[in-house]
Amino acid sequence: MPDTPKPDPYLLTTLVCPVSGGILSLSRKGHELVSPGARIAYPIRDGIPIMVPGEARALTEAEIAGLANKKQRKK
Repeated sequence: MPDTPKPDPYLLTTLVCPVSGGILSLSRKGHELVSPGARIAYPIRDGIPIMVPGEARALTEAEIAGLANKKQRKK
């Protein structure tokens, strides 16, 4: 099975959430861009972030809690 193309790291640093205007982070598995402010995750298909709000999925409460815990550990 071939590897899924990864998005360009520079591209990821330039993108912002079209809903919240906030910073995006790459998910642990690397297949989504997560917007904590909007509480949604945008898919990455064939290495291309799909930044269409209608294509995003809502984050679960557990994922949101995990993001909050991750943020607290960085402090």
